[in-house]
Amino acid sequence: NNTHHNYQNNMVKIMNSSLGCKTKSHHGMTKAERQMNADNKLRGFVTGKNVDIFMIAIALAWYHVGQAHAQSEDGAPQDNSEKEGEILSSTAVLFPWFIEIMGVFVYYFLSRYVPALPYTACMFLVGLLIGYSVQRVAGNAVTESTTLWLGIEGEVILLVFLPGLVYLDSYNIDVHMFQQAFWQVSLFAFPMVLAGMTLTALVAYYIFPYGWSFDLSMTFGSILSATDPVAVAVLLSELGAPSRLQMHISGESLMNDGSAIVFYNIFSARFLFELGINGVGEDIGWGKGFAMFFRLAFGAVAIGLAFGIGVVFVLYHLNRSLSGEDNVVQVVLTISAAYLAFFTSEILSGCSGVIAVLTCGVTIKSFGETLINDLKLAVNFWEITEHLLNSLLFALAGVVWGDILSNNRYTDTFESAFEGKDWGYMIVLYLFLMIIRFALIFGFYPVTKRIGIGTNVRESLFSSWAGLRGAVGIALALSINSDVVHLTSSGAVDESTRAKYLDYTEKLFGFVGGIAFLTLVINATLSGPILKRLGLVTPSDTREKIVKNYRDHVVAYTLGQYVRLLSEERFHLLDFSVIKKHVPFLSNITYEQLMNEVHKYKKNTPVHEFVEPNLENIIPYLYEFDQPVAVKNKNVEVENISPERRRVLK
Repeated sequence: NNTHHNYQNNMVKIMNSSLGCKTKSHHGMTKAERQMNADNKLRGFVTGKNVDIFMIAIALAWYHVGQAHAQSEDGAPQDNSEKEGEILSSTAVLFPWFIEIMGVFVYYFLSRYVPALPYTACMFLVGLLIGYSVQRVAGNAVTESTTLWLGIEGEVILLVFLPGLVYLDSYNIDVHMFQQAFWQVSLFAFPMVLAGMTLTALVAYYIFPYGWSFDLSMTFGSILSATDPVAVAVLLSELGAPSRLQMHISGESLMNDGSAIVFYNIFSARFLFELGINGVGEDIGWGKGFAMFFRLAFGAVAIGLAFGIGVVFVLYHLNRSLSGEDNVVQVVLTISAAYLAFFTSEILSGCSGVIAVLTCGVTIKSFGETLINDLKLAVNFWEITEHLLNSLLFALAGVVWGDILSNNRYTDTFESAFEGKDWGYMIVLYLFLMIIRFALIFGFYPVTKRIGIGTNVRESLFSSWAGLRGAVGIALALSINSDVVHLTSSGAVDESTRAKYLDYTEKLFGFVGGIAFLTLVINATLSGPILKRLGLVTPSDTREKIVKNYRDHVVAYTLGQYVRLLSEERFHLLDFSVIKKHVPFLSNITYEQLMNEVHKYKKNTPVHEFVEPNLENIIPYLYEFDQPVAVKNKNVEVENISPERRRVLK
């Protein structure tokens, strides 16, 4: 509407000037006209800058957060334990979709105004605001739904989030390059994960003053050893980073997620055994631990391979490419196989669900990709699924983190589970993790540069910086915290033991959530400048030629369509200045390009259909004053245009 309104104003001015008419000055307007003009300007600004959308978003946020002041006069927290029994289970449906709609506003703001800031980090902040106020508000549907999600079991968290997040990453991987880089990626995933987990555990065991056991420290180390390069992977693809670097980062993430979860299963079982509850945890010795590691890993590979082969077999028979139902059923088959493979491996067989899904996805990619009738539909579906799960997972992590910062939920007053010294230890932990990451990458550098697809110092530097923590680590931290909450709430342990272990896992989750947020805000945001500084995105001559050739074709096609439209009478008075503003490809065209497209149009149009395009309103814009713009090896003459018309257009 604004464009149409501006175009009409420009056309009126041009026509009036051409006819020698004078328009009213601002001072010659009546009061009603001035008021209408101001109203139109305000309306245009609001709609043009999308202020109305932001006002709605701010109103929603203010309504929710503002209720945090609705607490009792003595400052004590409201007793949620009595209210939880009254909350309908159907209320749980509200929280995820409220988060997704908030994600729409967050994405819009970031994509238009702060594109360098990661989306998942902002969703973490949204969840943090909700979690901080969840115990402070009066009866509110959102906070009641959030309270139900705070009590979700750890096993359910893993079953809901991990299959959908892992499958797309495994399916998107370049299988042929993955085969070439397999030994490199395996080195990143197993020896480096074991070394990184141990070093991180030593930091927690010897430096943190919380009295954590060695098993809890190793559990903490296994959680933080799982990297999540989603934000960096998108950046690498957008900037055209070397495919070898992309393979190292994405392949390492996939493989070390699987190995980190295997180590997590072993040491979390040992930690839960410390609670002394019958049937909870297991005292796994070193010999049994190694046997369990191989069972979890290789058993999961066998399960994933079986599901992958089964999916390929069914895809082969769903071969009616012109049937829309077959295409939809194929997509349903892939998501069903991913979740069933995870459930079968993790719950029924006691193996690693992540490795099973990874193997299933790679198998389908290798042997079944050509059997998928509508590949775009399948990929788009999984991208939507990943977006929904990432938004909900990071928001849920923020909710739990905000709830911990607000109150530990088990005291009579609002006391943050995180004190001032804890924030200092979080910064210390972040620095240690960066040092450990750099030490491991360059410690294994003499080996990694000689095997697989190789590497170099610049790529190793960036890989060291790109060790983000994210979805998998947050899911594991949520899981162990939720497990301790549920296991100790049944009266199986005394109150002092319950309070001690709840403090342990709340601190653990607080550190994991904080590290994930710091790496997303700091490492992911600075990855682009570091890539450019290291010279890893310098375009090659071939790439520059391809981009230039593509742009030339786009300009020629767009200009050709514009010339065709100028042959229609209704477009004769189009203002080319407006066209240039809204069609950037036409902003720098030359007279020579214009004439070439006119000749093409005349040549390709039947004689009885050809109408000479009206170039009166475009040619003056290709000239400076009364002289033609420089054209290679020729001086083009312009057709006669009245001086008055030329002056108006100028």
